[in-house]
Amino acid sequence: MDSTTLSIDRGASRTAVAVCAASLAALAVAMGIGRFAFTPLFPLMVRDGLLDSHAGAMLAAANYLGYLAGALAASRLRIRPALLLALGLAGTVLITAAVGWTASAFWWNLLRFLAGVMSAWTLVATSAWGLGWLAALGRADLSGVLFSGVGIGIAAAGLFCLLLGSAWPSPRLWTGLAALGALASVFPLVLSRSLPAPPAVALPSAAAPNAAGAAPQRSAGLVACYTLFGFGYILPATYLPALARQLVDDPRVFGLAWPVFGTAAAVSTVLVSWRLARANRLRVWAGAHVLMAAGVLLPAVWTSLVSVTLAALLVGGTFMVITMVGMQEARARAEGQATRVLGRMTAGFALGQLAGPLASAGIAKLTATESGALRMALMLSALGLLASAAYLWRLRSHERSINQENR
Repeated sequence: MDSTTLSIDRGASRTAVAVCAASLAALAVAMGIGRFAFTPLFPLMVRDGLLDSHAGAMLAAANYLGYLAGALAASRLRIRPALLLALGLAGTVLITAAVGWTASAFWWNLLRFLAGVMSAWTLVATSAWGLGWLAALGRADLSGVLFSGVGIGIAAAGLFCLLLGSAWPSPRLWTGLAALGALASVFPLVLSRSLPAPPAVALPSAAAPNAAGAAPQRSAGLVACYTLFGFGYILPATYLPALARQLVDDPRVFGLAWPVFGTAAAVSTVLVSWRLARANRLRVWAGAHVLMAAGVLLPAVWTSLVSVTLAALLVGGTFMVITMVGMQEARARAEGQATRVLGRMTAGFALGQLAGPLASAGIAKLTATESGALRMALMLSALGLLASAAYLWRLRSHERSINQENR
């Protein structure tokens, strides 16, 4: 290898590391802070007399609707991913700060709606921009580092609230998180400006098994699976803390639960990405759905601190793996329409996420107790995850047989 080639390789490696760091920071801000910080902050806002359970549910619903609206808009916007990333990050920081500057329920609902929009924009834009650059640089194996940003952001927001929650009122915590988000946004904003668009990567005529024979219009099945993922994930993510609260009185357990959840999400993406070079994405996706289904079913058939803990690990350890693998697979099939296809995937997740609580509420009207309704809703969620896992496994087998016939 001559000195010129060595210099090029080192430059590509530095660029890949920079892209990973910028994408990680962007997802930590937009998802870990902008989207999920409400989870550890909600009980603190209740403590301060700012919210009750009903108002908290309304704020959560507003955020889900915003996430859906943002995903639908991202799939139609004709702007560069780097610009969409910048808009999402700037909006997230301002909106997070604004929540701490007002005490109006109307403005809180509007701001949480807009926070959902910004989160969806940033996830779609970061996936298109970051994965695009990693593919162009031949470092798709680093995708796990990129998506670990969500878990890192969740853990950081949880630790921030755990350490300062007893000393600071909740409005100050919101503005403090906004300040952290502003600092973390500097590098991704600077790098996305200097590296606005990745170079196109020409696919070989004999496509790899992960994207064999796939065209943008063939992404409908993947969108449906991703929708069922949103439906299956949201109920345990919403109700597991409540179940834990019924079983344990120590508030430190609740304070640590969210950082542990985020850490599991961050570590899982890195570990799985190391194996993706030797594994098929569809098979990994299907396996993650099966594990998540087990986590969803556990508290439905066995209510104890052990089952709730195992469920949290299974759900927390797979939800970002599914996000990472699903986004990679969809982008591989996008044929130059990455933002549009990834926007559809994110919209599907948001739709499933909205449908979960609605299904639980509908079942509650047909059952005698709330616990029975939750149990039935969890079983329905697990069924959807298992059905989508079967589809993904069958899709991989079908594409593999087509590849063998074409050889």
